[in-house]
Amino acid sequence: MDTGTGPRTGGVAPTAAPGGTERGRGVLEGAFALLEALRRSGDEAGVTELALACGVPKGSVHRLLDQLVGVGAVERRGNRYRVGPQLYRLGQAWEPHPGLRSAARLPLQHLRAVTGASVVLAVLREDMALTVSSVPGDLEPLLPVRDGIAFRLDTAAGKALKGPLRGGAVLDREDVMDGVCCAALPVRAPDGRTVAALAGMVPAGRGLDALARAVAGAGAAVTRALARGGQRRPVPPSALVVL
Repeated sequence: MDTGTGPRTGGVAPTAAPGGTERGRGVLEGAFALLEALRRSGDEAGVTELALACGVPKGSVHRLLDQLVGVGAVERRGNRYRVGPQLYRLGQAWEPHPGLRSAARLPLQHLRAVTGASVVLAVLREDMALTVSSVPGDLEPLLPVRDGIAFRLDTAAGKALKGPLRGGAVLDREDVMDGVCCAALPVRAPDGRTVAALAGMVPAGRGLDALARAVAGAGAAVTRALARGGQRRPVPPSALVVL
């Protein structure tokens, strides 16, 4: 990214030290502000919308978007922009706990298959529960589940994250959303630390006791997979496919 042509107004770039560290930091902050605005838009956004969302002049937004398109962080469709594939690939590399997402993949799929529940695996980030893995279930499209969605800690999954729990799963009988019931439990690392929460959500009227047992079994499977993963040898670079 060429920091010499970055925005200088609208609160994005400081005016101190032309060409120096402060200017480069301002360009980087401006780029991330645009990416966050694109994420919040839900799909695509135009320059005017992004300028208003970030409080930045349209000319500055144009320049930053051109640079982000150039590195694949943003895609352009006509006069609209959206988050690009390179940003997606970088995001997939993030692990909230070593091996957590790969350890959870099969247990989450199995939990969905045996219960029909919409399943989420969430971690604690900045006083929110952040979904890092999800499998849509019978609640679609009433309650879509997607990776990257953040929700409050007063939900069943949020309460499970805050643990330690006594007396079994956290049950939600339409407490947060009409028509939706949930069972959630902490997911623990082999050393006993809570690293995530696993939640299954079903339409109201279904029994939660059986769902809670299935969620507990899936959480135990994740813990076992984490333990096995710590003993595995790393994949050699020659076996990796570079996209």
